[in-house]
Amino acid sequence: MDKITLDRIRKLHPVVREEVKQIIKECDEALTGKAKVRITQGLRTFEEQEKLYAIGRITSGRKVTNAKAGQSIHNYGLAVDICLIIDGKAASWDTVKDWDNDKVADWYECVKIFAKHGWDWGGNWKTFKDLPHFEKRMIPSQKGLIKTNWRTLLKMPRDSQNYVIF
Repeated sequence: MDKITLDRIRKLHPVVREEVKQIIKECDEALTGKAKVRITQGLRTFEEQEKLYAIGRITSGRKVTNAKAGQSIHNYGLAVDICLIIDGKAASWDTVKDWDNDKVADWYECVKIFAKHGWDWGGNWKTFKDLPHFEKRMIPSQKGLIKTNWRTLLKMPRDSQNYVIF
């Protein structure tokens, strides 16, 4: 696991940090060829979210998100975007390439591993598919599993580091 990925994991919500480390480890072990997983986005501030939302609306460029500040699971540290790093250098978002020649696209090997851990994949969304995106929607709490969505998360109390309290 590279330093960039580890730094991004450290900023995720504490309830998912160890799980994400395990998922990335499992992905890297499954991808026995040239590819390794890198987290390209993790926790995103409300300000960062507003800047992304403005692209294609207020600023030039193609729209990259439909989520305003507070409406992205990234804003709560419960989502990650990934890419594959090929030979330790080049970033790839190629979802069909089989770098390790095991007859399964490396991207889909990762999709299966995230799913095994209960993470939803943006590639399964009906509209505005987001292939690099994974989010944790069921969070264990003292009251049992909590199904998260941005409307619920926005209303929940925060701790001293601004993470939602489950």
